[in-house]
Amino acid sequence: MEYIPQLLFAIALILGIGYFAKNVMKLRRNIKLGRDMTINDNTSERWKNMIMIALGQSKMVKRPIAGLLHIIVYVGFVVINIEVLEIIIDGLTGKHRIFSSIGSAYGVLIGTFEILAILVFVSVIIFWIRRNVIRLKRFLSSEMKGWPKNDGNNILYFEMILMTLFLVMNATDLKFQAMDSGNVISQYIAPWFSDFSEQTNHYIERSAWWLHILGILVFLNYLYFSKHLHILLAFPNTYYGKLTPKGQFENIEAVTKEVKMMMDPNADPFAAPSEDEGDAEVPAKFGASDVQDLSWLNLLNAYTCTECGRCTSECPANQTGKKLSPRKIMMDTRDRLEEVGKNIDANNGEFKDDGKQLLGDYISHEELWACTTCNACVEACPVSIDPLNIIMQMRQYLVMEQSAAPMELNNMMTNIENNGAPWPYNQMDRLNWKDE
Repeated sequence: MEYIPQLLFAIALILGIGYFAKNVMKLRRNIKLGRDMTINDNTSERWKNMIMIALGQSKMVKRPIAGLLHIIVYVGFVVINIEVLEIIIDGLTGKHRIFSSIGSAYGVLIGTFEILAILVFVSVIIFWIRRNVIRLKRFLSSEMKGWPKNDGNNILYFEMILMTLFLVMNATDLKFQAMDSGNVISQYIAPWFSDFSEQTNHYIERSAWWLHILGILVFLNYLYFSKHLHILLAFPNTYYGKLTPKGQFENIEAVTKEVKMMMDPNADPFAAPSEDEGDAEVPAKFGASDVQDLSWLNLLNAYTCTECGRCTSECPANQTGKKLSPRKIMMDTRDRLEEVGKNIDANNGEFKDDGKQLLGDYISHEELWACTTCNACVEACPVSIDPLNIIMQMRQYLVMEQSAAPMELNNMMTNIENNGAPWPYNQMDRLNWKDE
């Protein structure tokens, strides 16, 4: 009977971490469904970006109020959960506050945690008010109804409950209160429980202790199903983020080679390529129509999306009433990827055609062609997500595979092909304007 609490704790820990590990493997499998690409350049700059953007929250503070609140919640939640290490050791060994042996430093440490817990609690309440009372416009878009809205609130409730349990655990722990140090906040909560017996206080403390660690394990496993997966993925996503100029797009090697040959006046269009020159590999499909056609980085972007809506609020097309929402592009990509993953799970590791794809069933042609390619969404994203790259790949598919570009664009491209200019007149007449 003496070891039953430790045994139960070990079982809860194994189940919680085991289920989390299973979801991490599924996440990794889904991301690897994307097209392969190699990113191993400028490692020092990539590390710098990860430290500044993911850890330092440098892009969050461009909106000061939300940025400051997010930093408080982020730092507070991470630092407070250092205390989880003590809970785990206590739970497995049957000890109680094993780190208290370090003396007065322990009190300072827990006192810091308590101050951060209050700051996190207040910040979370302000976030909740911004979402549900003030109702900021960027949280009211059509893609933010149903689960996305509930998910954002669920995270806020989680954090409020975990901070409350932490403070109640300290306030009812008579051994901790007897230290007369570190209980910066809990000393004001302890009187609420002063009329209870010592045994009742002990039961409340133990209940709060168990609920706190179980809540953290539940929260950990909830991340996979939540937009807050960015807590973990922001680090690799910012590391692998685009370093080239935002206006620079990737060219298809086979097409580039053909264009260069067409522009070379000395090239023989009917000549076979030399052995040393070789043929550029022609892709099986130009552009992307489904998640498997996108790169693994695009899919990592989709899972990292915080659904904060900064991209959409900065999008000029969205501001003028167009259907395009860069946030929806990322959410749709993630939803389709999850659907494909479930299809694979249901069919013993093999994807079976479900008659659906990202283009058309999730993202419409109207959304894609509304984009001005201004890169405002890319610049606004606090975790280096690139919605424009997905949009351009899907446009590429429409143009090169389906010839489904808008009429105005098709006319322009035909003129460029025939006349070397976007205007519908002969190349010999291109300079006639100077005589007018």
